[in-house]
Amino acid sequence: MISVRRIIVVLGVAFTAYLAARGLWWTESVPQPLLVFASLSLYLVTTWMCILWEPRRVSAVGPDGVVTEGPPAPGSRTRLPSWSAALALACAVLVPSAIAVAVGPAARTEPFATWYLGGIGALMTIVMVRRRAWVAWTGIAALAVASMVWMGPLNALALGLVGSIVWVAATQLMLRSMDRAARDTAQLAQLQRAASAWQASQSGRQRERRIQIQRALTVAGPILTRTVTSGGALTETERTEARLAEGRLRDEIRGPRLLDDAVHAELERARRRGTNVTVLDEGGLDGLDEASLAIIRGQLAETLRTARSDRLYIRTSPHERVAVTVVGRSAAGEGLSDEDAVDLWREIDHPTAP
Repeated sequence: MISVRRIIVVLGVAFTAYLAARGLWWTESVPQPLLVFASLSLYLVTTWMCILWEPRRVSAVGPDGVVTEGPPAPGSRTRLPSWSAALALACAVLVPSAIAVAVGPAARTEPFATWYLGGIGALMTIVMVRRRAWVAWTGIAALAVASMVWMGPLNALALGLVGSIVWVAATQLMLRSMDRAARDTAQLAQLQRAASAWQASQSGRQRERRIQIQRALTVAGPILTRTVTSGGALTETERTEARLAEGRLRDEIRGPRLLDDAVHAELERARRRGTNVTVLDEGGLDGLDEASLAIIRGQLAETLRTARSDRLYIRTSPHERVAVTVVGRSAAGEGLSDEDAVDLWREIDHPTAP
């Protein structure tokens, strides 16, 4: 499968090969051809290594003892290793002077002798792409000094030095823009995930509210219908049923996770005795499975079965050990403090708590 990266690699190899080939298109004799061949070879080997280099894949040993290879660590996919960067910098320092010495003073401004202006510029552009900005700019500085020394500042600037500087600068600006776009994309993706989670949470709450409304209609519907049809003239029995229906409705809204048939029965029995019962789910039961909830509900029903308080307060607890707290209070006798009115205190632990 042809990818964009492979196309860019092929173009990079072809372009640098073209720049190096210009160094072999001699229009006059060269005093030291072997030095030219050595410089071209060093340039091509270094440049193609920087283009084709790939980070080593990470090896890991699985639980079964099998060695598997995974992708490289984040951030190491494009960064050139130090030894390769040092070799590229050495090439930028050595090649211009070697070519200038090899072709002689008379041919230093000829096209076959000035190819390194574009060639080293292309190499430093590749180094910049490989996330070695300081090495790239140091190589450009070395290229500028060597070319100006061997052919003069004006000739160096006119024959390609300006283009090499522009390549490296444009590449750095492009990388910064790409990095900024990547950060913005990551932030946008994070915001989208947060928005999706919020929307899912709102949908769950709306669904839970619809279920609670349906339960409320099931519990309070008959007595409300009777109240409307009778114009509010209820018998004592119907008033009791209305009070019980109101209590069941409050329980369904405030603490649905604490309720099952046994707890419902004990709450109704306590209210028929005249006990004022308050049920509140204030968190702490999130993530519990049905088996754990069943154990907590069973202990709650047993506690309510033996309670004889005038007022009962049943609250879930965010404590890591306590799941539900049941507090019973009764009318205190004259001269007793408010603390003495507490006649029931029961903490129901989480089933998994030590």
